[in-house]
Formats: sequence, C-alpha cells, structure tokens
Amino acid sequence: MIRRLTETDHHQCLSILTPHAAENLFILGDIEAYGYDQPFQKLWGDFLEDGTLRAVLLKYEKNYIPFAPQDFDAKGFAKVISEDSDFLMMSGLKRVTSQIQPFVPHSFRSSRELFYAKCDSTNELALEDLTNVQVASSLDLSHIHSLHEQIGEFDSSETVEEKRRNQEKGVSRTYFIEEDGKPVSAASTAAENSQSAMIVGVCTLANYKRKGYASKCTSKLCYDVLKEGKVLCLFYDNPEAGNIYKRIGFQDIEKWMMIHFETKKALV
Repeated sequence: MIRRLTETDHHQCLSILTPHAAENLFILGDIEAYGYDQPFQKLWGDFLEDGTLRAVLLKYEKNYIPFAPQDFDAKGFAKVISEDSDFLMMSGLKRVTSQIQPFVPHSFRSSRELFYAKCDSTNELALEDLTNVQVASSLDLSHIHSLHEQIGEFDSSETVEEKRRNQEKGVSRTYFIEEDGKPVSAASTAAENSQSAMIVGVCTLANYKRKGYASKCTSKLCYDVLKEGKVLCLFYDNPEAGNIYKRIGFQDIEKWMMIHFETKKALV
C-alpha cells in the first residue's frame, strides 16, 4: 500500500533511511530541513500489509527521488509520479530508478549516469602536512567563488550570497589552499545533514596542479566531517577523478541516475 507520509511516520522512515545514510543524503537532508508537508516537498511510503515501511518516495520541487533497500512497489511509485502534472525528473540509485522508469508513460528527454561513491573511514586520507589548508570564513567565499568561476567544467550559477547562506545554515563548508595571495585549490561539502555530507567543488587552478593540493583540501575536509560521525559521498563521471578519490578511501557503492522526462512542464 502506498500513502503519503506524515510526522507520525518519522521514526519508521528513519529506520530504513539511516542505515544507508550516504545513499539517502538528499532525502535525509530534506526531511531534516523541511519535514513532510510543504508546498514544494512531499513524501510517500510503500507499506507491507503488516504496516512495515519498505520504501520511500520524496518529491522536492519537480524532482522525485525514490529509495528502497529491497523489493518495493515500483509500479505504484510510477503511478504517483505519472499522475503529477508538475514533475520534470527522477533521480536516484540506478537499481531503484530502473525498476520505476518502465512504468512511467512519459518519454524521457535525457538521462545521465554517474558513479556514486562513499567514504566512512579516515584510514586512507592523506593527512600529512596539512598546515596550509584553511577553513573558509564567510569573508573568504567571494574569493572561493572567483576560483570556481575559473574552473571550466564547473557550474558557477550559485551566487556568493547563496554560498554564505548555505554555510551559515550548516549545510555547506569549504576548505582551501592559498598561494600568491589567492585561493588556488578548494573542496566543499553540500547538502550536509546529521548523518551525511556530499563532497563537491574539488578543484585546483591549472598553474597549481600536480602539487597534491586538491587531495590535501579534500582529505582535511573529509577528516573533520568523519570525526563528527557523518558518512561522506560524492558523484563523479570522470575515471581519472574517481582514481583520486579512491586513493583517499572512497569506494564506489552504486550508480546514480538523473532522468529528465518529456512532460507538459518541460515543454513550456
């Protein structure tokens, strides 16, 4: 049986999400931030006959994110999504989204498949000689923004004000290395919650590469977050980047899909 989730389902919802905290970074973070019933956010649960929750479906804005540790009613989740005239995409673990997609009648417009990796141990982090790694203050974020704007593959649509707001809310932090009076390498978190955090924005200016700066920033950041009892995760689609992350303890867990559908909203 599929029905809307409410605050009364919170304990049972966490019981299936938190053992997979890295995989459920977005769902856990959005529940902590916004709860179960907002104009832009709703959740559904798939229940067994005895009332046991076995799967969760989050809608945040126009994106649906499903999660199920084992078997679930994929057709039922597809029905919820398909009957919504205000959706554009579905994202989530490939093994889950691939079960739902065949039952969604809308054609998909585009899809992207990413590696999804996590780190839950400090054992392999590069923790030697980190004295030049700094924690960014609110005042540093304008310089970090300038650094990001110089990285070709980055989407720098996030403003300095948004960076500051996210840092103040505790959902983001940035570590960086400065040289020649400016940040030349950095690593950040995003979507931090009480259980997990995502590593984003790992970068180094071209003239300062091959010095291990990105590994140092990432390792120091990961160490501090892990010491807070959180698990870390990240996306990547570049095998070279994947090798760097694996050297400091990240392990591939699953594939992550982002699927955009042909809907009325998409055509407006």
